[in-house]
Amino acid sequence: MSSAAGQWKVPDRLREGVTARQGKAGEQWLAGLPERLAGQLTHWQLTLDRIADPGGRLSLVAYVRRADDSPAVLKAGLVAPETAQEHAALAHWAGRGAVLLLDADPAAGFLLLERLHGDIPLRSLAEAKAMLEATSLLRRLWTAPPTGHRFTTVADRVGGQLAWLATRPELAAAVDAGRLLEEAVAVAGGLLDSADEELLLHGDFHHGNVMAADRAPWLAIDPQPLVGERAYDLAWLAQDRKETLTAAPGPQGAARRRLHQLSESVEVDLDRLRGWTLFRTVAAGLGALAAGERTNAELYLEFAGGL
Repeated sequence: MSSAAGQWKVPDRLREGVTARQGKAGEQWLAGLPERLAGQLTHWQLTLDRIADPGGRLSLVAYVRRADDSPAVLKAGLVAPETAQEHAALAHWAGRGAVLLLDADPAAGFLLLERLHGDIPLRSLAEAKAMLEATSLLRRLWTAPPTGHRFTTVADRVGGQLAWLATRPELAAAVDAGRLLEEAVAVAGGLLDSADEELLLHGDFHHGNVMAADRAPWLAIDPQPLVGERAYDLAWLAQDRKETLTAAPGPQGAARRRLHQLSESVEVDLDRLRGWTLFRTVAAGLGALAAGERTNAELYLEFAGGL
């Protein structure tokens, strides 16, 4: 079906991601998406060019044009705790290191964004070059949050994950990761107790969430903003392209070298970076296992085990 004609198909990736996360409620959200999108196009006086496919796992990405014919992107996202404050973070950054927010209806899950080169992610660069660009971008994003902010804190997010992990002991047992989980939980507790930074973080920063742009070489997209310490944010970048590291000769050494390089490049304490990388990858691995993604789960846990 032609998106230009006003008819389009929900991308398979979005359908699979939303139904895996929300089940019946997700199916209902998807069923009403065409009507809601049409209404938002009219409300903001937008013309639909095309729907990005495969697009996102929890959001529809529509390439549109504004009333003055300037290009933009309309993002229709499933509102979730991780994404509910995306608009506030983008507004605070105001285009500094991140995609520019043009308009927002956060309660309905709609964001109007500047159009980037969505087919050119930072992942398209060689790993060494991509890491240099990524750390440079992170330094721009790590800023003091606005006074009186309502962003979720790292402590709150991790506390929720710890509580969830405590209710699912069978997950670690299923992949013989009990000791790894114990270490990750203990390390996270110590890091939370000793944290002394409060900066606005991206929350989901990796090479796939950085796109080529016209007004800057690279800009970040899709934040899941948190307030906390830089090591927590950097930890998610540390596990990026983990499939390459785990397949390399001497994977443990390769993982440790990456941590050293990232720690030195942005002057983040190495032990704190290692600790948050361990916790975030173990939590992600067990989360993937709970979602039925065993291969992905094992990759996370293999990387974590090498730390």
